[in-house]
Amino acid sequence: MKKLSKTIALILTIAALFALAACDNSSPATSSTEPDDVTVERIDYDRDGNTITLPDEINKIISIGPSNTEVLVALGYGDKIIATDAYSSNVPGIKEGISDFSMMANDGELIIEMDPDVIFVTGMSRAGGDDPYAVIAQAGICLIYMPSSVSIEGIKEDIRYMAAVLSVEETGEEIIANMEAEIERILEITSAASETKRVYFEIAAAPNMYSFGSGTFLHEMIEMLGGENIFGETISWASVSDEAILDADPEVILTTVNYIDNPIDEIKSRDGWNNVTAIANDAVYYISTDASNRPSHNIVIAMEQIARAIHPELFEG
Repeated sequence: MKKLSKTIALILTIAALFALAACDNSSPATSSTEPDDVTVERIDYDRDGNTITLPDEINKIISIGPSNTEVLVALGYGDKIIATDAYSSNVPGIKEGISDFSMMANDGELIIEMDPDVIFVTGMSRAGGDDPYAVIAQAGICLIYMPSSVSIEGIKEDIRYMAAVLSVEETGEEIIANMEAEIERILEITSAASETKRVYFEIAAAPNMYSFGSGTFLHEMIEMLGGENIFGETISWASVSDEAILDADPEVILTTVNYIDNPIDEIKSRDGWNNVTAIANDAVYYISTDASNRPSHNIVIAMEQIARAIHPELFEG
């Protein structure tokens, strides 16, 4: 039950964050997740456009947001991470037994006592409008906001930015090059597809179903791979209905739901869904929750899973 509550809370937080990003361009703190005014070479700003001053050395890092944690580990800084958020606890490469904090609230005094050199914070932490980490910045600790990027290019720029902050630009470019090579490999395979398939991608199960439309990297990947997102005309993350899904009659159904025992069987057993083409053809697939909802280089894992689900015939053998 605890896992269910945490997962649903995270889904609603993500949805709120992207809705906020789509609707509010009034200030640097809540503007585009890929701000044009970030100057990586000088590191005068964080990825949200806020002015920062980097310390001379970075030996102690707090990472709030699992995508930040994954990138930091890939950049070779896993051993420098002294605390994370609770959702980062399963990221390989971080020390066991380190403290974890909530993304939406924190023990400011404890964090200040830990005396980190920098804190990388996901934009989800401000989805509710408040800044739970403001007191830490006021204490003189370098606070770097990394809003959740909504495109593949944005994710690359996040990696490039973090690499520049840590003065490991070459490592960052290697990560990006490997990411691009993997995307190219997958696209070369799917380029042989003879048809486009209608896809429904579920990130929260019935009765409160959630999916997404344009303005998300998952939508971008579906389109790149020869799929048609049935909610492609929707902007960002959204609650969806039975009727809309049945009317669209998806040929492929994907799910990242991990808080019920068997999400694929749950979808297949829904009343009135037996005539959906995807269910009739047994084309319902699970996609890694972590790889698909964390904007890091690991989205390529989800990308291949999505490609195999849409075009299984191209990956046989």
